[in-house]
Amino acid sequence: MNALTIFLGALGPGSYVLIGLAILLLFGGKKIPELMKGLGSGIKEFKNAAKEEENKDSKKDDTTTKE
Repeated sequence: MNALTIFLGALGPGSYVLIGLAILLLFGGKKIPELMKGLGSGIKEFKNAAKEEENKDSKKDDTTTKE
């Protein structure tokens, strides 16, 4: 087991609630949807970039096998 699994396994439901409340207090109710929207668009952009790289690699492999 890695350290992250051990750490997350040690947290109970009450701990998650406290962490959520701390985040709510730090950022406020209006900022959290904006943060999540930014996080979601960042993940979407990352996935698109990964797909583009995968397509480039597959096209590169196709051209090298044809020669």
